[in-house]
Amino acid sequence: MDIIFALLWLLAALFEGVFCQGIYAPPNVRIIHSGHACNIEEERYTERVYTIREGETLELTCLVSGHPRPQIRWTKTAGSATDRFQDSSVFNETLRITRIQRHQGGRYYCKAENGLGTPAIKSIRVDVYYLDDPIVTVHQSIGEAKEQFYYERTVFLRCAANSNPPVRYSWRRGREFLSQGSDKGVEIYEPFFTQGETKILKLKNLRPQDYANYTCTASVRNVCGIPDKSVLFRLTNKTASPSIKLLVEDPIVANPGQTVTLVCIISGGEPKPTLAWVRNGEELPKKSVLNGGTLTIPAMSTDEAGVYSCVANNNVGNPAKKSTNIVVRALKKGRFWITPDPYHNDDNIQIGREVKISCQVEATPPEELMFSWLKNGRPLRSSERMVITQTDPDVAPGTTNLDIIDLKFTDFGTYTCVASLKNGGIPEISIDVNISSTTVPPNLTVPRGKSPLATQEGDTVELQCLVSGKPKPIILWSRADKEAPMPDGNMQTESYDGVLRIVNVSREMTGTYRCQTSQYNGFNVKPREAIVELIVLYPPAVEPVYTEIRQGLGRPFSLSCRVLRAHPSRVLTYEWKLGTRLLTTGKFDTRDETEYHVKSLNREGYGAYTCDITNEAGAGRCTFLVTGKAFAPEFYYDTYSALWQNKPRVYGFKLQWTQMNPNAVDRIMAYRLGIKQTGHQRWWEQEIPTEDNIQKGELLTYNLTELIKPEAYQVRLTPITRFGEGDSTERIIHYSGKFQCGFEEDTICMFTQDKTEEFDWTRHSAATRDTKYTPNTGPSSDRSGSKQGFYMYIETSRPRLEGDKARLFTPSFNVAPKNPYGNVAPNPTYCFSFYYHMYGKHIGTLNVYLRQKTQTGQDTTVWTLSGNQGDRWRQARVNINPTSSFQMVLEGIRGSGIEGDIAIDDVAIEEGECRDPPPSSNIRSLASSAAVHLWQLCLTLLLLLVGLRR
Repeated sequence: MDIIFALLWLLAALFEGVFCQGIYAPPNVRIIHSGHACNIEEERYTERVYTIREGETLELTCLVSGHPRPQIRWTKTAGSATDRFQDSSVFNETLRITRIQRHQGGRYYCKAENGLGTPAIKSIRVDVYYLDDPIVTVHQSIGEAKEQFYYERTVFLRCAANSNPPVRYSWRRGREFLSQGSDKGVEIYEPFFTQGETKILKLKNLRPQDYANYTCTASVRNVCGIPDKSVLFRLTNKTASPSIKLLVEDPIVANPGQTVTLVCIISGGEPKPTLAWVRNGEELPKKSVLNGGTLTIPAMSTDEAGVYSCVANNNVGNPAKKSTNIVVRALKKGRFWITPDPYHNDDNIQIGREVKISCQVEATPPEELMFSWLKNGRPLRSSERMVITQTDPDVAPGTTNLDIIDLKFTDFGTYTCVASLKNGGIPEISIDVNISSTTVPPNLTVPRGKSPLATQEGDTVELQCLVSGKPKPIILWSRADKEAPMPDGNMQTESYDGVLRIVNVSREMTGTYRCQTSQYNGFNVKPREAIVELIVLYPPAVEPVYTEIRQGLGRPFSLSCRVLRAHPSRVLTYEWKLGTRLLTTGKFDTRDETEYHVKSLNREGYGAYTCDITNEAGAGRCTFLVTGKAFAPEFYYDTYSALWQNKPRVYGFKLQWTQMNPNAVDRIMAYRLGIKQTGHQRWWEQEIPTEDNIQKGELLTYNLTELIKPEAYQVRLTPITRFGEGDSTERIIHYSGKFQCGFEEDTICMFTQDKTEEFDWTRHSAATRDTKYTPNTGPSSDRSGSKQGFYMYIETSRPRLEGDKARLFTPSFNVAPKNPYGNVAPNPTYCFSFYYHMYGKHIGTLNVYLRQKTQTGQDTTVWTLSGNQGDRWRQARVNINPTSSFQMVLEGIRGSGIEGDIAIDDVAIEEGECRDPPPSSNIRSLASSAAVHLWQLCLTLLLLLVGLRR
């Protein structure tokens, strides 16, 4: 008997051993959801809508199929904004957002791609539901009838709340529920321009009974479990809008470093208003101190100046607002310029002619600005020949001019312009201007050898313009060849010595630069300018920078290194090396690439090949790593029935993979398999030999046994060639005793049709199904309620006839193999479940059979049902006890007419007995009992013994 079981085990191992087939497949994707969704629905048959309450956890999982394993990327689009979450190569990537907020609603896309065909993309729209606390605002209008002595007071109570979905409002006065028409003095309406956003309660010609407590309740009808929210407002004859007083001056002028205190008090309003401070309509400086209505800003700076507003609000009428402007004193940017006599076409200063000295500063506040003039340190007052003007309409504010009429030799000297503020508090600014016989207009030249100027990329370079004249003006540098910013980011760069210093110069900075005189700190004459050319030398940019080449022994190959750009571009040499060994050298002619050829690769030919392409600025390098390492294997994740039960406490796993580019290197002789329990450090390793050459797309299989339930394992697979070990790949194996299929992919989970019957099952979704001819049969959605979801059904319209059959086979599932030591593992129990939809007056029969590998041609009926079961999905569950590899058969039989479509969805097989089976009063369960299976097992063993004796 031991020999019998050993032979059976060996046959099973051979059957489940290494085999191959082409299984490359483009990606397929679908999105499933978990977390705290409160509703999943379809909107106009075009999109899936996932509704979730604000603050809950969003979980979207992108389930993919395809080989090689697709990479997954989640993106989110909301309006015109696109936010990329992450790029990930993790299988079944889950997008998780804890405490989701309303702005995170929108359309989420899952994109899967593996280089085959077009990427697969699915999307789902996430709708975040929320309800904020409602707010009641009160407004009053008073209408006067001039011929009669009375006033009509009408009060409007407006209730508004932010929400999704739109909110519904209700009003109560005290305990009395108010509705339109319930009180002639009350009108309830929604303004047209804010429909759905607010509800207004209008109290016409206010009466004594209208002074009461009013409650506004906002409701979203308990969607997502969001409770109603209410707000109470007490209306009295004292109800009034807020009023405030600001106990400060306007404006407030402060010195830098001074502490400023603003006081705002409430002078009226019922209910009592709340106070808030803002600066320029935005937040206050961080160091601000608030104490009720008192705002203190310590150590005031110019950056903290602005309009400070105190705002009072009690939701009655309009908020009260009082403001003051805080100005911080400052003086900055002192400049001067000299203007020769404008009536003569001469830029020089000459005796007997007019000359004007202008002085300018920026002052805050500008009305406090004062100027004074000195000559050689002594005060200078305005006179007939020395005319001082404080304001000039032709120049910018903050400018003073000194006009010297009929310049004399005695007027030569140093003139000082002094700027200060009336109330002091900050240092004054002094600007000295020398007028003498040596005061001449500027002139610009470029030093010899400084243009064109060549430098290497990455160096520090100085562009120089020599400026002569007295006084020397500020020099402005800009690009002359194009409209582009300077290295500091500005369109012009100021220089006081005529030098433009550029650190870490780059090739983009090659071009011509303009230096020109500014009117500031010099003569107010036509600008002088000069041009400097900059040439940036840089080493060759080459491609490829790095490439790995996998190659087998004895094969030829070629390497190519190409120049993309360089300066100078034609003084180029190349040098090929393997490691440190020189292979060949040469010079470029008109070509922009160089090649190196290997006729037959030997072991010494493995290594790093480099090609250095050089010009006077340096070298660019191409690197090629030639190796005989095999590429990594690619695990196959779409294996159905990969798990099987080996013993009650252990399980087995069918490991499947393909080899990436197996023919790129020498033949793969074996794989090194490593396995360890997740969380442990120790690896167990063994070699899996291969006999023949592995072809691209071949599916390789190896059975892992004696895995402990329910532990997960980390598996590592490494190909081995004559060269040595190749690249490894790893995956995690999780224990799961359940197979489930919702028919969402075109592959329908490897289900197959019985081609010997009259017709097939059809995969369909309610969103695309044509109900023109059979409106009173078939489902209106898949089992989950999705219009976009798929299911399988039998179409009973013509030409189908009564009694026609369609049969659908599940994939084959493994059960416990025989133990080679003679013990028979107990038959496991599985729960087979599915949802069915049998609606229509001509419904026929739905049968379920168990087909076992050892019982060819003998299907066992385990479940059957006939007739109309109503327009709803129902679940069926049944226990099965297979003794060998098995598959389930679902058979639909057409009834007497066309209104007899039968549908199935969410088919599952789970290890263990069914829990809480649904009521089956009208379902005839024909599942085989344990005694029947025991008899079948005994019969099988008896036949084996008879065969051996013969």
